[in-house]
Amino acid sequence: MENRREIAKVYRKVGLKDQPGDFAYWQSKSYEERLAALEEIRQEYHGWENPAEPRLQRVYTIVKR
Repeated sequence: MENRREIAKVYRKVGLKDQPGDFAYWQSKSYEERLAALEEIRQEYHGWENPAEPRLQRVYTIVKR
């Protein structure tokens, strides 16, 4: 026979006023972890896929003399 393991479903009900805030969570992290998270969010926001730094696009203006 197989020994089946089951995961116990555990939850905790907390009122809205008793929930810990985001500020407390981030204050519990070291500054290296906070900076790493910020950098990850920044890269996701800009949609960078490669580690190379993107550059500004060139804009050409034709001027008649």
